[in-house]
Amino acid sequence: MSRKLLALLVAALLLLSLATYVYYRRTLAAVPVDAYALVPDDAVLVLATRDHPALVRHLQEAGVWDNVSGVRYFQQVAGQLALADSLEAGGSNLSAAARQRRGLLALLGRKLVLTSLHITGPGQVDVLYQLPLNTVREYRQSRSVLDALGRDPRYTLSTRDYEGYELQELTQREGGRLTVLNYRNHLLISTHAPLVEAVVQRLRLPPDAPTVRTGFGQTDLLRLRDLDATVLVNFRRLPALLDVLFRPGTHAQLDQAAGLVREGLLGLKIAPGQLTLTGFANPETAASSWHQHLRGQPAQPLRPLADVLSLRTALVLAVAGPLAAPAAASVAADSASQLGPALDSLRTALAPGAALVYLAAPRPGVAPARLVLARCPRTARAALWLARLRRMQGVAPSFVRVGAFNVYGAGFAAEELAPALLPALPAGASAAPLSAVLVRDYLVLGEAADLQAYLTDLTAGQTWSSSAAQVALLQQTLPQSRLTVLADTRQGWNALLGYLAEDRRAGLLRNESLLQYFPQITWQLAPPENPADEAAPGSQYYAQLLLRRPGQAAAAATAEGSGSLRFRTALVGQPLLLPARPDDPAPAVVADSLGVLRLLSSRDNAALWTDTLPGPVVAGSAPRLVRGRLLLATAHRLHWLGLADGRQAPRFPLNLPDTATIAAVATAPAPRPVPHLLVASASGELRLLDANGRQYPGWPRRLEAPLAGPPLLLTVNGRDVIVAALQNGYVYAFTQSGERYPGFPVSAGARLNGPLVAQPAATLARSTVRLINQHGELLTLTLSGDITNRRRVATWSRTATFSLVPEAEGRAGSFVVLREDGGRVDIFGASTTGGAPLLSRQLLTSGFKPVQWFDFGGGRQVLALTEPGPAQVMLFDGQGRPLGGTAAAPAAPWPSTGTGVALRLDAARRRYLLLRILGHELRRDELAVP
Repeated sequence: MSRKLLALLVAALLLLSLATYVYYRRTLAAVPVDAYALVPDDAVLVLATRDHPALVRHLQEAGVWDNVSGVRYFQQVAGQLALADSLEAGGSNLSAAARQRRGLLALLGRKLVLTSLHITGPGQVDVLYQLPLNTVREYRQSRSVLDALGRDPRYTLSTRDYEGYELQELTQREGGRLTVLNYRNHLLISTHAPLVEAVVQRLRLPPDAPTVRTGFGQTDLLRLRDLDATVLVNFRRLPALLDVLFRPGTHAQLDQAAGLVREGLLGLKIAPGQLTLTGFANPETAASSWHQHLRGQPAQPLRPLADVLSLRTALVLAVAGPLAAPAAASVAADSASQLGPALDSLRTALAPGAALVYLAAPRPGVAPARLVLARCPRTARAALWLARLRRMQGVAPSFVRVGAFNVYGAGFAAEELAPALLPALPAGASAAPLSAVLVRDYLVLGEAADLQAYLTDLTAGQTWSSSAAQVALLQQTLPQSRLTVLADTRQGWNALLGYLAEDRRAGLLRNESLLQYFPQITWQLAPPENPADEAAPGSQYYAQLLLRRPGQAAAAATAEGSGSLRFRTALVGQPLLLPARPDDPAPAVVADSLGVLRLLSSRDNAALWTDTLPGPVVAGSAPRLVRGRLLLATAHRLHWLGLADGRQAPRFPLNLPDTATIAAVATAPAPRPVPHLLVASASGELRLLDANGRQYPGWPRRLEAPLAGPPLLLTVNGRDVIVAALQNGYVYAFTQSGERYPGFPVSAGARLNGPLVAQPAATLARSTVRLINQHGELLTLTLSGDITNRRRVATWSRTATFSLVPEAEGRAGSFVVLREDGGRVDIFGASTTGGAPLLSRQLLTSGFKPVQWFDFGGGRQVLALTEPGPAQVMLFDGQGRPLGGTAAAPAAPWPSTGTGVALRLDAARRRYLLLRILGHELRRDELAVP
């Protein structure tokens, strides 16, 4: 009987165990663990990644890993992990690869791993790690690591109960404790036990309780391609984190800037020399928040600031806000009441938006210069009311002149009138008397000494618009935003040392290389484009955080789908800028080494269409616009592609014989029902075709000597004129039927090299062709066969070569003369006769160097000199002065691997748009017009 009873009890226990297991699997275990629900609410930052090996690899490729691994905290963690792996291996003779597969880092793998940062006390920051265990092997491996550490005499492993949950504590003999909680195969690890206990407290909450990412719903940025991690930021707790790093009262402006939003979710993308975080941020909902004050204000562009920012700028806080003073802004109502009407009138000359600028401090402990820049499109009206304010305050009308600027005393302190004048800016101005100066379209306020030093920089041309590094940074910022914070750690290093808490200064100096690895930092918030969308519930800011290392940062992402300018295959040739469209100001065409042609939008850098050609584009037939289509050539074919979709025109491509390898293609500029095409082959053979593929009688023609340069196809009084110059010094002109025009050939008196420059007119006698022979003589030849002018441009030698450089956009009659002799390059103007060159350079390398001449009219001319060896291009104005720099500090050459660049003038913004090829990338840059 007892045996039967025992058997029944065992069976009942088995059934109960099975029922419990089934209940667990179908109820509790069936619901996946929400990793964010385990994160305590006081987290400042939460880093999430699903591919730890890829994250480490990308950090190594970006050049950041060596700096991160040098941080003391990282070294301590890495040392503990290495010790744990060695103890877990039990002294076995495993290979290094085997230990790596069995080590703790192998547990990270390709799974969702969370790391949260918390403020756990005055001046104290701690981290909570969350690591899921997906397999039994991973669970056993984690247990074996803890057991191995517990057996080591340097550690003590113990367990304790906390509200029904078992916590394991690993204590080090020399100090330090690690607390571990295993909740449904999710390891939660921290060196601060209350953080793990806070996780247990969260487990007591209802399943539908809000988590740290509830504000972003089902948004999962980790699903996006090419993102390495996501970062969740609690901006309400960010000031507390700044308190840990900085002395109290030194970051009030940053606190207010952070108060525009309450939380943000950003996706991290790592590129060489650059970290880009983009995502969304939820506005602050408090009634007195800065968001409520700025709500509804349209975003504003940042790039106009480049002309008025000194290269010594350390921090910029730019906001798009109203100029009407709220009640809270009347800091000095008594003193401002009598000036109210004058201030209101001055305010009408200003536009919404202002910037707070801090300049570099000369040494640690010295407060940096602080300037306020307000947009002022009506400078004359502003000057009038500033003068009236000075008279009302009894301020002398004397001024200090710095360059072209006049600095006047304003007669009031910033703390009295700056909040009433610029309420969108944070408070906290000093009590020193203000001075004012008008710079371009900005009213600049600051202390007199600070303004004079600032204007000295501007007078010397030391502005952001003259710096390639700063212009490249602005190119990658959002075009418009409501809030922009720009920081340069190199310029702000002394101020940073002065503002840091004493116990943090040593750590800053110890990790200086890491902090200065990304000296350029930007944070931007852009509201929805439609104001009605911002008023709707759940509206969000678009946010971007950019950390950039000048000179190494790559252009963002790839044109195939992610809006970048980086391609898998190296680009070749030179880019082509197309005419602006209503929805696209600067579309561009590029080709790669495999013959893939792309039309790129300047709005989002997306490829509007892609066409694969049968081979690379011929160097002498770069893509050009003909009748609104792209005309180009590959080895034996002519292509004519539509701009809308990249499709070939009817009857194209035109197929030439295999014996005719295309070297150059010319078209007639005059309108015809069917365009005519002149094709020159590598063997010197000329063919005249039309766009229907018909070859004209009398063609092809083979001449007695190689061509000196690309032939010309002109239209004079409705007739075709084909002009070809030969290297032996003779110039031919042919009719449409292949007959020579009377008076031809004409001898230039010496050998020829390079292109011709034509200026068609109504008759052959008035139409001219300009050419230069290798004796340095510039000739003017009419199409009737007469040489009307011959003059020597420069002295010649047996090793020197002369050639003409026509205007890049085909501007008639505009050109320069190029003289090359070994590594020396001299460039002469079209009217130079034996005088000094516009530009003279002694270069390290010899050989051919492409030169481009851009003439935009009105004296705005640019020379581009490309040096293929070191892969760089130098830019100069029409007088031979370097662009993007000063005479004392010329701009460095721009890296470029193409055969040339594309350039366009934006007259309204006084900017040059520069497109250049750099390996696999297409770079877009802006330069200020001198």
